Amino acid sequence: MKLLRVEDEDAIAEALAEGLRHEGFAGDRVASGLAALEAPEPDLVLLDVGLPDTDGFTVCRELRRRSSVPIIILTAKGEEIDRVVGLEVGADDYIVKPFGFRELIARIRAVTRRTGERPTQSATRLGPLELDTRGRRIFVDGKEIDLTLKEFDLLALLASDPGAVFSRSRILEEVWQTPWFGSAKTIDVHVAALRKKLGDASWIETVRGVGLRLHVPT
Repeated sequence: MKLLRVEDEDAIAEALAEGLRHEGFAGDRVASGLAALEAPEPDLVLLDVGLPDTDGFTVCRELRRRSSVPIIILTAKGEEIDRVVGLEVGADDYIVKPFGFRELIARIRAVTRRTGERPTQSATRLGPLELDTRGRRIFVDGKEIDLTLKEFDLLALLASDPGAVFSRSRILEEVWQTPWFGSAKTIDVHVAALRKKLGDASWIETVRGVGLRLHVPT
């Protein structure tokens, strides 16, 4: 597996490189956001937030706009709002420095495992909504809607059983697979974005005290 390490601190970059080599991971290191965006697409990106030319959140958003490459943010920014922003702009996981190297390897393997197990069925049609899980595209009334990686995964989960109520804990486990993430606030952020992009808030219903479900507007 080829990893792209986006890290401007030499000491951290060198320590990561040595440890990753011992685990059989190859790849390159860049020290700026621009270099990260210009690099050939890897199998996974380890992305620092504090970069000299831009912030990692901006880099993550741009990478996600053009690709579904798995992205793990590595940063000293550990506040809840930072985690929410990182996941909102498309990161698959978020690790706060300092972290244990074994934890990082476990997170890399978990992210690559779940991104490699995405559904391969052709498409699901629910009224005016067409969900192409293989191509990771959605259309409403024939018009393609641009979603972030996590917005798509959340919608795909709800669409896998229309009308069924998914608890917030289940959504966090299946979409983010991050039991360490204690707050479900990020779900609300993604639901609000989905409702706006789908053009009708009634697509996603909140069942108070229970969870969320997909409802096909009549």
